[in-house]
Amino acid sequence: MDTIASLFSFITTPVSWVIVQFHTVYGKIFGPDTGWAWGLSIVSLVILIRICLIPLFVKQIKSTRAMQTLQPEMKKIQERYKNDKQRQSEEMMKLYKETGTNPLSSCLPILAQSPFFFALYHVLNGIATGDTIGVINESLLASARKAHIFGAPLAAKFKDGSATVQALGATVTDVRVVTAVMIVMMSASQFYTQRQLMTKNVDTTVKTPFMQQQKMLMYVFPVMFAVFGINFPVGVLVYWLTTNVWTMGQQMYVIHNNPTPGSKAQAAYLERLTKHVTNHGKARKRSERTIIKAIVAKGRDRNEFERKFINGLNKAGLAAQADGSVIQSESQAAVQTEDGSTASAAAPKRQQPKRQSKSQRQSGAAAAGSKAADDAPSSGPTSLTKSDEPEDAKPAAPAKKQAGGTRSKAQSGQRKGPQRPKSPSKK
Repeated sequence: MDTIASLFSFITTPVSWVIVQFHTVYGKIFGPDTGWAWGLSIVSLVILIRICLIPLFVKQIKSTRAMQTLQPEMKKIQERYKNDKQRQSEEMMKLYKETGTNPLSSCLPILAQSPFFFALYHVLNGIATGDTIGVINESLLASARKAHIFGAPLAAKFKDGSATVQALGATVTDVRVVTAVMIVMMSASQFYTQRQLMTKNVDTTVKTPFMQQQKMLMYVFPVMFAVFGINFPVGVLVYWLTTNVWTMGQQMYVIHNNPTPGSKAQAAYLERLTKHVTNHGKARKRSERTIIKAIVAKGRDRNEFERKFINGLNKAGLAAQADGSVIQSESQAAVQTEDGSTASAAAPKRQQPKRQSKSQRQSGAAAAGSKAADDAPSSGPTSLTKSDEPEDAKPAAPAKKQAGGTRSKAQSGQRKGPQRPKSPSKK
């Protein structure tokens, strides 16, 4: 512990100073020796640290988005080297290096909090052992040792014996019940946060080492909190429970408003966005226009949820534009289609003729022939009964002209066109 304290001594004094400043404010409201004053001081320290880490969190989100854009390339590498795992890993690392992405970026907030965590741990350990540290003097040390959170002293641990706990003015039962409840809540919040990320905000169409890493962390971190939590003072448990709740709320906000492409969260978001845009006829928020702009720019590379979103706008008479705006499709000559191409808004959709069967074509031809026969003018005997006179004894009938100057239609049984007169048969 002395080695760790020496490594993080440069931040121990600032952390103790921040806690004392918050304690001064809350002490005037709840009393300087109460657990509320000291507990809320620790909670406020967590909130202050997490606010300072927001730029790092934004960088983490951008890095995660960059990892998502590499999913198609990762899938190609997996298919190409599916029988060679070593070569697959080498190509993945080469891709990360070329694009400047880091699959371990999700651990950055935790790594950044580590110095503050160890500094707070050292401060609370000094309170438990009765040693002054940083700006915490003798009077503040005595006040902190009197502070109890739900009956458990701020510096007490789950494994402390009865003598140590009684010296802090509490019982072993109270300390262990409070610390056990806080450890369970801390582990459960960590598990829920990671599970929410895996089930709602990850593109499940591609299996990558990044997904395997996140799945591993989902089970490893809660176990780590449960194992190491029994050695943490109550004040440190308050710190970690608060930071886990903050992370969970922060992640819920990001998943709700800026989900990962191809995830279940994106499907739910685009469904809400479709209803919002169709009700108002336009994208009202800047974040909405940014997402619509990214979807339009993808063209044929859109996933199934993004194509459904574009189709939903087209059915509502709207069209998404390249700048992220949405306009009425009737006011433009071309609208954006689901595959990224453009089509005329006024041109009707061409219908392919329905293919008929052979029997349908034959019955249609027979009906057409019957209609033509009925429409033909009766310029002679049209009966199909056999005549008693031999056919070759009949003289060729001269063609008669109609009023319009056209030849009459051929008699039944004669060929169309000009007829050659038959020569009389020799007797």
